[in-house]
Amino acid sequence: MAPPYHPPAKYSVRIAGHRTSISLEPLFWSRLGEAAAADGVSINALVARIDAERIQADPAPGLASALRIWVLERERGGGHEPAAPGSAQPGDQ
Repeated sequence: MAPPYHPPAKYSVRIAGHRTSISLEPLFWSRLGEAAAADGVSINALVARIDAERIQADPAPGLASALRIWVLERERGGGHEPAAPGSAQPGDQ
């Protein structure tokens, strides 16, 4: 199996009703999609939730960096609990 070394690609998401694009490596995007499915939310809702968390940080990292950190923390068991099934999240449309 070849190592998953791929340059970032552009992905479009909707956060709080606004479209934005994120440059992210396909491996991280895939892991975000898996996490969203496991949590029972859309990828837009998951990204919006992570965005809301990241802007609380001082200093706040960029969104792509926050997404990478979130994925790594989740995979090492860093305490990101799934959303309650059926619960509305910001940006979930």
